[in-house]
Amino acid sequence: MFRLLKGFTKESTWLSLSHCGSSQFSYVPQHDPAAETDVSKLREFLLCSKKLLVITGAGISTESGIPDYRSEGVGLYARSNARPILYQDFLRNDFKRNRYWARNYVGWPRFSSVQPNAVHQKLAEWEQKGQLHWLVTQNVDALHSKAGTKRLTELHGCTHRVECLHCKQLTSRHKLQERIEQLNPQLHMQVENIGPDGDVLLKEDHITGFQMPSCERCEGLLKPQVVFFGNSVPQATVAFVYDKVIESDALLVLGSSLYVYSAYRILLRARQQKLPIAIITIGKTRADSIADVKISAKCSEVLKKLDM
Repeated sequence: MFRLLKGFTKESTWLSLSHCGSSQFSYVPQHDPAAETDVSKLREFLLCSKKLLVITGAGISTESGIPDYRSEGVGLYARSNARPILYQDFLRNDFKRNRYWARNYVGWPRFSSVQPNAVHQKLAEWEQKGQLHWLVTQNVDALHSKAGTKRLTELHGCTHRVECLHCKQLTSRHKLQERIEQLNPQLHMQVENIGPDGDVLLKEDHITGFQMPSCERCEGLLKPQVVFFGNSVPQATVAFVYDKVIESDALLVLGSSLYVYSAYRILLRARQQKLPIAIITIGKTRADSIADVKISAKCSEVLKKLDM
């Protein structure tokens, strides 16, 4: 069921009514089933690999009920004029930073309760069987960790951790939720629909009265330990991932358009290393021209057909 926050119009919400429903697949764009010949090529691709590197993007989390930004027809950019906060705005603009945290606070119970789907579980199973060398995810939703994956790099960080921009202390996002609630007992809403990073739209008067706690150690500004738009992946993380490319013998991409350069450059490095590349993503990607296997279909359906 679609619930409308009090005081909102249908046009002001993340989703139009046509995109809301009880199905967790309402954020998956329209697609055709994978051709059996393509599935066979992918199966052969995987059987030839002994050290498989996997990159995952927002397209796999849409199957858990988290929308993405760019999917045709159902992504945030297709449904709304809303855009994610920029890193410099978070640092310098008090109102935008407060608005970000207020929206994030209201959306957190729903976002943090999302569970892994068949794709996350299959990748964790591959790891347990020794079929997965390393997994790099662009997602910040912690669903791979919830599924049990250990050999994991969160390229853009994780919303479940919060860092102080001054003293760098890390704290739990759940703990921060409790502190925010103590300061804002009036801001209590139940939502069923969230944005790609777990936020929701709020009326301006809710944001105006919102109070955000500071770091308990030094009173510095708090920020999710994620890479915001306009910021860069830490060089140490990039170097670590490049080392994993060198260690691997094949690269599989699941659910990513590779539009963001931080992920696309991993494909470029893999191509330099002459690694075979396979991509499963609905629609076109930035790396289609260098892929040895490309399947435009839902990831869970393709992995189920592999029977591996």
